[in-house]
Amino acid sequence: MATTEFSWDKSNSQNILLEIKGDKLKLSDDVLISNIRWFITFRWALIVTLVFFEILMLSASNVLTQFGISEQEKWPVAIIMVLVVANIAYIFALDRCKPGKYNSPSINLWVQIIVDLICLSVVVHYIGSTTTPISFFYVLHIALACIFFSTRESLYVTILVCLMDTIVIIVDNFLITQTPLSTLVNNHLLSENARQDGAMLWMFFLDILFFIVWYVVSRLSLIVRAHERHLLDAYRQINQAQVEKDQYAVLMTHQLKSPLDAIRSKINLIKGGYCGDASDGVNEALDKIDSRAQGMSSLILDLLRLERLKDTCLNTAVFEIVDIQTTLQKCIEKLTLVANAKHITFNLSIENFYCKVIPDQLEILLENIITNAITYSHDNTAVEITSAINQRDRSASITITDHGIGIENKDLPNIFNEYFYSPRAALHNKATSGIGLSIVRIAAENNKLKIKVTSEPGAGTSFTIVFNDIELPDDDDH
Repeated sequence: MATTEFSWDKSNSQNILLEIKGDKLKLSDDVLISNIRWFITFRWALIVTLVFFEILMLSASNVLTQFGISEQEKWPVAIIMVLVVANIAYIFALDRCKPGKYNSPSINLWVQIIVDLICLSVVVHYIGSTTTPISFFYVLHIALACIFFSTRESLYVTILVCLMDTIVIIVDNFLITQTPLSTLVNNHLLSENARQDGAMLWMFFLDILFFIVWYVVSRLSLIVRAHERHLLDAYRQINQAQVEKDQYAVLMTHQLKSPLDAIRSKINLIKGGYCGDASDGVNEALDKIDSRAQGMSSLILDLLRLERLKDTCLNTAVFEIVDIQTTLQKCIEKLTLVANAKHITFNLSIENFYCKVIPDQLEILLENIITNAITYSHDNTAVEITSAINQRDRSASITITDHGIGIENKDLPNIFNEYFYSPRAALHNKATSGIGLSIVRIAAENNKLKIKVTSEPGAGTSFTIVFNDIELPDDDDH
C-alpha cells in the first residue's frame, strides 16, 4: 500500500521574484518582505549571542581576562536594547501598519541598514577600528545592498559605510588621544604620530576595499538580474502561449460539440423508429456509435469544465461558508443512478462541519472523486465516505474509499497530471479522458485544500481531502 500527499499553493506557484519598475528591475515586495523577516530572525539570534556574552562576562570575567578579553563597559547592553527595540519596530511596521509611501519593504530595509550600521560603528569604535579586523563586517552590508537595491542605491550604502568608518577612525585616532574607553582585545599602542599615520593608511585601504567590493558585487548582481529578466520575459511568453492554446482548445471544443449533439440526436431518431424500421445489425451499430459519441460528449464537457476552473485560477472567486454534510448529500444524489447501475452502495459516516470554499468548485471536486470511486470499483461493492474532525487545530477531513482496481505505486505521483491515465485504468475504463483528477487538482488549488491518496493495486483507493480553519455546528443545528 502506497500513500502520497498532494498540496498545491497557488500563491507560491505564481510568485515572481522580480518586478519591473520603470526601466529598473528590482526584487518584488514579496521577496523583500520574506528576506526582511529572515534578517529580523537573524538579528534575534545576534541579540541572544550578545546577551550570552554579557552573562559570560559577569560570571567568568577573571577567566576571560587571562585570554586577553577585558571587561566591557555598558555599550553591549545599549546595543542589545537598540537592536531589540528596532526589531520590534520592524515587525510592527510589517504586520500592523498599512503599506504606504512611508512604509514599504524598501524603506524598511533602508532603516534596518542604517540602524545596523550605526550599531556596528559603535562596536567598531569600542573593539578597535584599526587594531582588529572588525571593520570588515561593513562589507556584509555592502553586499546585501547590492543584492536588494539598485546599483545607485547600493552605491549610496557604500558611501554611507565609508563615511561611518571614516568617522570612527577619526574619532579613535585624532579626537581621542588616550587609550580607548574599552577594548575587547588588549593591544600595545604605538606612538601618537605612528598611530595616526597608520590610521590614515588603514582608512584609505578600507575605503578602496569597500568600493572594490561594491563594484564587483553590483556587476555580478546586474548580470544575475539580466538573466532573471530574460527568464521573466520567457515566463510571460509561456503563460501567454498557454492562454492562447487554452482559448483555441475551447473554441475547437465548442465547434465539436454542436455536430456531436446533432449526430446523437439523429441516432435517437433512428433508434426511436421515426426514420423507418432498422434491422438488428443497424441498431447494434447505432448503439456502438452512440456509446462512442457519449464518451466524446463527456470528454468535451470535462474540457470545458477544466478551462472554466483554470479561468477561476486567474480571477478572484467568491468564498462562502458551506455545510459539508449538505454538499456531500447533494453529490451523492446526483450519482446514485450511476452507482445503482454497478450495484454499488454508499456507506456514510459523516461528522458535520462548515468550511469556507468556492461552493460549486467543492461540489465538482467531490463529484469527480466519488465518480472515480464508482467507476473503478468492482461491481457489488461499496464506496465508503467518512469525515473526521480535529478540534485541536480546527481542521477536518473527508475520506472517500473504494474497493476497486487500485493504483500502481509508480503511477500514484502522476494521477493529477492532465490527460494522464494508467494502463490499469485504461483497461478498466476505455472511455477515460485523463481529465477528471486534473479538475480535482485545480479545484483543490483554488480552494487551498490538500489531498492524500492511499492505494493498493487490486484492493482499492482512498482519497482524503483536508480542510483547514473549519467551523463546527452549534448544538441547536443538530
